[in-house]
Amino acid sequence: MSSYNLIVIGSGPGGYIAAQRAGALGKKVLLIERDNLGGVCTNVGCIPTKSLLNSAKHYRYAQESEAMGVSAEKVTFDLTKAMAWKKDTVETLRSGIAFLMKVAKADVVFGEAVCLDANRVQVGQEVYQGENIIIATGSSPAVPPIPGSNLPNVLTSTEILSLEKLPASLVVIGGGVIGVEFASFFASVGVEVAVIEMMDEILPMVDKDMAKLIRREMKPVEFYLSSKVTEIKKDGVLFTNEKGESQELKGEMVLLSVGRRPNLEAVKNLKLDINRGGIVVDETLRTNIPNIYAIGDVNGKSLLAHSASRMAEVVVSNLYGKGKQKMRYNAIPWAVYGMPEVAGCGLTEDEAKRQGREVLSATVQMRSNGRFLAENGKRAAGLCKVVVDAKSRAILGVHLLGPYSSEIIYGAAAIIEAELRIEDVKEIVFPHPSVSEIIRDTLYAIEETL
Repeated sequence: MSSYNLIVIGSGPGGYIAAQRAGALGKKVLLIERDNLGGVCTNVGCIPTKSLLNSAKHYRYAQESEAMGVSAEKVTFDLTKAMAWKKDTVETLRSGIAFLMKVAKADVVFGEAVCLDANRVQVGQEVYQGENIIIATGSSPAVPPIPGSNLPNVLTSTEILSLEKLPASLVVIGGGVIGVEFASFFASVGVEVAVIEMMDEILPMVDKDMAKLIRREMKPVEFYLSSKVTEIKKDGVLFTNEKGESQELKGEMVLLSVGRRPNLEAVKNLKLDINRGGIVVDETLRTNIPNIYAIGDVNGKSLLAHSASRMAEVVVSNLYGKGKQKMRYNAIPWAVYGMPEVAGCGLTEDEAKRQGREVLSATVQMRSNGRFLAENGKRAAGLCKVVVDAKSRAILGVHLLGPYSSEIIYGAAAIIEAELRIEDVKEIVFPHPSVSEIIRDTLYAIEETL
């Protein structure tokens, strides 16, 4: 039986980072993966969706570029070529992860892992011994018990990434991040798209004013809010609309994007504390079994790739590093890579008020920003909203809507993590012209309202 300091089950952005960091510290590490290196994010999540969205953006830019002096004739979108680009991107990143494992001297085994007990993991006929185990098995698309959800025209976010032909029409069930991103992609390449959302607004983590603007800018996508799907048919769906009336919506294909469920098969033999979100962990990601940790989607704390990576670093640092760390969730940035793009970090104004805080806020149009205007024009939508604690003047939340938002939001994460105040950020020099200046301008706008 081979023995290891650390066994990591799952090679997504949590698992492979854990293996890399522990290997770099000289620990003997085993990484187990049942499918392809990189997990959901690299293979059927973050990376392939962004590849396809970028293809759609190029197509859309070509159609709209005449106002800027660039004319293009007979612009077409080729799904086969876009899929080939996506495939090459995924395979390149997958190879990169394999190289990182070699550098870290981590052993990699492919197969279904099953924890026999707190120290032994079986893969096929082999059993491996580990001093510590990290569960990083991720999540899978949730399939709700809707009649007709098993029909061949119904896809999840995994299957839809392998389409060989664009449908004429698509009904998206769920207006969260996944639903909005796929709706943006398909609508931009000419597919008739409708989104049905049970809540009264799409993207629940987004400031409500921004969410409304996103829906407006995503025309010609049709949105049906406060609506519940009652049945899926081979040519569309039946649902109850916001008035409580039954309604039918035609669609050649249906995308289920109503959330994700944790993958718990590997730990079925362990007596772990598990709740509705997944494996219960403390602030160090430790489970109720002292030498077993759970990171990423499988613990339900924060279903983001970069959250999983940070969780991995916290665990490895606590096990083998010099200092003790805790996982903090107050300054984790998020982004939705639709058209338009939106990103945020920290609290929305409504969330801050529900916490009983007295807040100050301001919203500034991005068209007031030099670079944004030069590259996008007067008609493009863009906003920056900043939420500040009225007493301490510390920045509580930053929310961006418009191109480049996902590339800027890390700065907001640093600001919130460091608990900077309005006057602190005003002393930071931002490059000009850059869209990032909008954050500083919005803080000045708050000052002007006092």
